[in-house]
Amino acid sequence: MLERTLRKDRTDVTFVLPADTPPGPVSVVGDFNDWQPGTHTLRPRKDGKRAVTVQLPSKSTHSFRYLAAGDY
Repeated sequence: MLERTLRKDRTDVTFVLPADTPPGPVSVVGDFNDWQPGTHTLRPRKDGKRAVTVQLPSKSTHSFRYLAAGDY
């Protein structure tokens, strides 16, 4: 799931997954971080899910994937 917060000059995009699906560490990789694993790793939230927020330029389009256990 994606959550977006529009700011004056950027958009905060929060990538959200259940706590245990997929199991183990999960990173978001995309053109905004040169597809580098570990740059944006999802962390546990109080609501039982895990998430990471990335700040992106307003009105921009990006590609991404979730990476877990070396697989997309």
